[in-house]
Amino acid sequence: MSGRRIVVVGSLNADLVVRTERFPRPGETLRGQDLAVLPGGKSANQAVAAGRLGGEVVLVGAVGDDEHGRLLRSSAAAAGVDVSHVLVRAGTPTGTAVITVDAAGENTIVVSPGANAALAPADLPAGLLEGAAVLCLCLEVGAEVVLAAARAARAAGALVLTNPSPSGPVPAGLLERTDVLVLNEHEAAQLGGHGVPRSVVTRGARGCVVHEEGAAPVPVPAVPVEAVDTTGCGDAFTGALALRLAAGDPLVEAARRAGAVAALAAARAGAQPSYPSREELEAFTAASG
Repeated sequence: MSGRRIVVVGSLNADLVVRTERFPRPGETLRGQDLAVLPGGKSANQAVAAGRLGGEVVLVGAVGDDEHGRLLRSSAAAAGVDVSHVLVRAGTPTGTAVITVDAAGENTIVVSPGANAALAPADLPAGLLEGAAVLCLCLEVGAEVVLAAARAARAAGALVLTNPSPSGPVPAGLLERTDVLVLNEHEAAQLGGHGVPRSVVTRGARGCVVHEEGAAPVPVPAVPVEAVDTTGCGDAFTGALALRLAAGDPLVEAARRAGAVAALAAARAGAQPSYPSREELEAFTAASG
């Protein structure tokens, strides 16, 4: 890897969040708290998490020419992320995620892709990955653009970090171009023997397990916190992991540091609003030992 720049290609969503005591059963209506509209989307979240921690981050994606799109671009830019390659699509709504959060901080999410579905390989700027350290990918945009970005990263010598979420078919050829796979237990069970030489399986409050070819799995315990909202915690982990890998950390150490970021995010409400600055993270890790 020739630099420390992180390129994130993928989704930006407005999170429409309602908190309730518990999740509704099929056909049931529950009373919730006031609706909150917050910046989100897996890729935007990962970029903001890395940017807030001081990373040099470029975000590539698409939003609509609407209030949600302006909110998302503004939030990422405020975190220090380069949003000059976030395209504005007139006549197309910004992607949205409808999120319910229960009293235990767990969530359910339904995503409507909007402008994310319009992102195409032609939208990837030529030469963007030259000199980059890490490319972050997820599956909230089309398979063609994900594969095109992975190919460009491989050609440029950048490490490809893939989060195969949301669950579903993984584009053919993506895993063979992936250097590090970050996935939860459900996704790991779905993929089975994925063939990627290095992976991190996240397990929520039980931390994560690091797998590296030729070595025994290494459990990394979570930092204990009282969870308020787990929305976007996996993205906080992925963004922080990308930052530490770009800095040259070994995968186990990168996962340990990323776990602290995810824990702090879980202790606060929202996705991007919960992500810590470098100073907040240092104070948190010092206090938690």
